[in-house]
Amino acid sequence: MSKLVGISGSLRQGSFNTALLRAASELVRPGIELTVNTIRGIPLYDGDVEANHGIPEAVDALKEMIAASDGVLLVTPEYNGSIPGAFKNAIDWLSRPPNDSRRVFRGKPVGLIGASPGGLGTVLSQGAWLPVLRALGVEFWTEGRLLVSRAQTVFSPDGVLTDEAVRRQLGDFVRGFASFADSHRRMWANGADARL
Repeated sequence: MSKLVGISGSLRQGSFNTALLRAASELVRPGIELTVNTIRGIPLYDGDVEANHGIPEAVDALKEMIAASDGVLLVTPEYNGSIPGAFKNAIDWLSRPPNDSRRVFRGKPVGLIGASPGGLGTVLSQGAWLPVLRALGVEFWTEGRLLVSRAQTVFSPDGVLTDEAVRRQLGDFVRGFASFADSHRRMWANGADARL
């Protein structure tokens, strides 16, 4: 079974992005597991905390989950035309210490989706993630794109995805990304580890 880790970059209880990730987890094909995670509990990055106390427990648990996965789906909101600070902060923690970042991220298949109440979806936020993903050395999946705009109209008040067109697009995206991650998993199993 291929294992994917999904991370919602929003802390809000009624987050559209967490709802989008939950919907994605329901649309994967048999043989694929997509675990829903949040960044809740990850503190602000502080080098003194890292030096004196090590990696926080919430960070370490998510790091190990990512390292053991076949791929990561980042589900990003868009704040002020860019990456949410809390989400970037979480990724900064997850890449610490620097000598461990390679184990966690290098060559890891990563997909990117997002939902926003605005009319452009998360196009600016997704664009702003690209330099970060390059710096981490991930294998970014570029064959699909999902920008859910006017998210308040595609989810019910209790966070259920009700728009059938968006559901089809999300299903296509998550299945395509899962196939991409699975092909990398098989390649690594055959000794051609793209992370080296």
